[in-house]
Amino acid sequence: MLNGWRAQQIARFLKAPTIAARERLVRRFVDFTGMYPWQWTPAEAEAWISELRSGVKPLRLSTLRGYEIDIKMFCEYITDPRYPWLSECEARFGAAPRQVFHEDNSIVHVSEYEGDAARRPLTFDEVQALFDAADGLAARILSRRRKGAVQAVRDAALLKCVYAFGLRRREAVMLDLVDLRRNAKLPHLDRFGALSVRHGKASRGGPSKRRTVLTVPEMGWIAETLAHYLDEVRPALSSSSSSSPALWVTERGTRLSRRAANEAFCTARDAAGIDSSLDLHSLRHSYVTHLVEFDYPERFIQEQVGHSFSSTTAIYVGVSNEYRNRLLTQAIHTRYGADFEEAAR
Repeated sequence: MLNGWRAQQIARFLKAPTIAARERLVRRFVDFTGMYPWQWTPAEAEAWISELRSGVKPLRLSTLRGYEIDIKMFCEYITDPRYPWLSECEARFGAAPRQVFHEDNSIVHVSEYEGDAARRPLTFDEVQALFDAADGLAARILSRRRKGAVQAVRDAALLKCVYAFGLRRREAVMLDLVDLRRNAKLPHLDRFGALSVRHGKASRGGPSKRRTVLTVPEMGWIAETLAHYLDEVRPALSSSSSSSPALWVTERGTRLSRRAANEAFCTARDAAGIDSSLDLHSLRHSYVTHLVEFDYPERFIQEQVGHSFSSTTAIYVGVSNEYRNRLLTQAIHTRYGADFEEAAR
């Protein structure tokens, strides 16, 4: 059954890691039930979900829905009359496989966003505090004459790059030197006028999406940051860095990992005393929110961050009260004029 399901997914051009993860999940369900697929009933599925949502670290709603969908897809495959499993199991074991997740025992999708409510954009002050803390870590290490100062400067530049271009974690670490681009409209930024993102989040069964992110004038400071990193920091990290195509490299000259990028954010976040529930992806939320507050059009922001739908971009927005009050003041002035403002005073 698993071999046949794997072949079906390969025919749909799904990626090997996706197929392998689904197969592992089916095996986990088999281990939990102690039964073969033709013996499963909805009761086993419900008991499994109940166990996963209990305990010290219960799984998130979105994760559990993903588990249900994967098991449901496997059951759809083995109960599909176009394949031999129904008749084969009936003939061999006197029992046929059935669908174990149905409308009445599956998680209902009622909200556009089911991620961690604690994930939010950073305020401008928090972003500045984060960058100051990241820069301060390097200075502190250097003053104590310990190793790691160069890596700390690299990490600070990485965090600034993630924010300045609104990148996902994988997009950032997969950047190569050739992805730095010029923009004829912003010649003063030299080779940092745009960024080619070639490893964007893929749609299911599709290749990585590509996009070009333009450097907005408000983030023009990133040009100086990247120039310093490329000219002084990257060569000092490793003698073999010159042969690596990667933009962000380790002291061994290899590409920086996603885990290392996460650790860089957490270290700077804790040093800055910022909310510990925030993660690296919060910088992408911050980028979207701040572009809104800079009054960039919705469609432009959507293209910058690589969202297929504007509703997805809207989930990232968490504008400040100051921005909303400014809009409110503008609206009042447009509708009622200066007389209303004078009366309000």
